[in-house]
Amino acid sequence: MLTTVILQAAVGAVLGKVAGAIGAGIAAIAAAFGIGKIGSSAMEAIARQPESAGNIRTAMIIIGALVEGACLFAIIACLMAIVL
Repeated sequence: MLTTVILQAAVGAVLGKVAGAIGAGIAAIAAAFGIGKIGSSAMEAIARQPESAGNIRTAMIIIGALVEGACLFAIIACLMAIVL
């Protein structure tokens, strides 16, 4: 009985670490996809209206920073799940 409880606790800890690692990978992939989509849309917008390239570029950088910040937060949360 005691060995069953110990094994369940060990498996639960291992699965938590695996889930944290998978979550960190998914967060990184999602951020890369988001930033690529931002860049693609910004280039299309600049191609349509070259005179507003400065405004579009500024908005693109701000949105990219926000996406990167959210990704960093998600990765840190997943890494904390791995460590703790």
